[in-house]
Amino acid sequence: MSDTIRRTGSCLCGGVQFEVSGAPLRVGLCHCKDCRKAGGSVYSAFAIWPREAFETTGLVSSYGTRSFCPTCGGRVAWVDDNEAEVAIGSLDIAPTDLVPEYELWTSRRETWLHALPGTEQFEHDRPAAHNAEAPTPRSLSDIDAEI
Repeated sequence: MSDTIRRTGSCLCGGVQFEVSGAPLRVGLCHCKDCRKAGGSVYSAFAIWPREAFETTGLVSSYGTRSFCPTCGGRVAWVDDNEAEVAIGSLDIAPTDLVPEYELWTSRRETWLHALPGTEQFEHDRPAAHNAEAPTPRSLSDIDAEI
C-alpha cells in the first residue's frame, strides 16, 4: 500500500469527482477579478499539483480555462499540460495542512483584508507566470479528450 497522500474532491452535486495525489507544488490565494467572479468571493484559495497527479471523472463544461460541473455549476479545476489547480474548498476533507505560501493580485485585495502573515505578496501574477514559454492553459475536456 502506498503512503502517498491522496485527496478527493468534487463539485457541489458530486457529479464531477477528482483525486490528487502527493504534495501540491504550491498553495496560494488569489484576489484577481476572474477568481472573484468565478467563486463569488473576495479571493480564492487554491493548490497546484503536477498534471499527472490529477484525475477526474464525470462530465465537465468549461469557460476559458475554468472547468465546472454542467449540473450544479461547481468549479472543478484549471488544468494545463503541466499543472492542475484545485480550489481547496472543493476537497472532501478540509485541507488544514495546506497553508498558502503566497498571495496574487494583492492590488485588488479588499482594504479590510490584511496580508496573510508569512506569505510572499505579488501585486499581480507571480513572475514565473509571465514566462513566454509557459504552456497555454487548456480545459479539462480538451485534455480528457486526448487521453
